Order: sequence, then structure tokens, then C-alpha cells
Amino acid sequence: MQALVVDDSKAMRTILTRIVTECGYDEVFDAGDGLEAFELVRAGLHPTLVLADCNMPEMNGIEFVAALRSLPGYSDVTVVMVTTETSLERVEMALEAGADEYVMKPFTKDVLLSKLALVGAVVV
Repeated sequence: MQALVVDDSKAMRTILTRIVTECGYDEVFDAGDGLEAFELVRAGLHPTLVLADCNMPEMNGIEFVAALRSLPGYSDVTVVMVTTETSLERVEMALEAGADEYVMKPFTKDVLLSKLALVGAVVV
């Protein structure tokens, strides 16, 4: 199964990639912003899980999620926002755009794993 990690921080992409690999995803792709991630999807990537930051250059996470959800066949992708944005307004915007769950940074591995389990995204 495939996952896509979208964050402008290389360190955060590495951390998230390690966690989703431990969850049973055998292929994990990453992108440094929403536009790069959207280009991967437009090129044919169809991940089962997407972890996306909100604040990124080019195309932010909320714009990416809305664009992803607008594509035919991508309504089944589980999307979890992983971000420092803590305002209720931003959470609502992310959920309205199509995110399934929201994790606030900083987070522990256990918090992320529990959110992934909540949305049925833990494979092992």
C-alpha cells in the first residue's frame, strides 16, 4: 500500500515516513509542498493515505486536499492533516476541504498512531 507525506520540512517528512512505514505501508512517497504532491497524483500516484501539513509554499495543505478531493477516484484516500495550525477555524477549513482527521504538532508517535487507527489507516 502507498502513502504520501507532504511537508515543507525534510525532517518532518523523514519522521512521518518512518511512522507510516512501521504502520505497514510498503511504498511511501514524499513532497515538499502541495503543488509537488498534486503533480505526483496527476502523474498517476494513488496513495491509500496522505499526511499533509497546512503551511507550505506554492500550494498549502488545505488547497492540496481540496484539489485532491476534486479528482475522480480520490474520495477513498484517507487524508490526515499534521500541522502546527491550532485554530478552530483552520481545523474546520481542513475538514471542509476533505481531510479525515487532524493532528497538531508537536505530536508524539502514539498520538499519530492513535489518529491513524481511528481512521483505519494502520495496516499491520
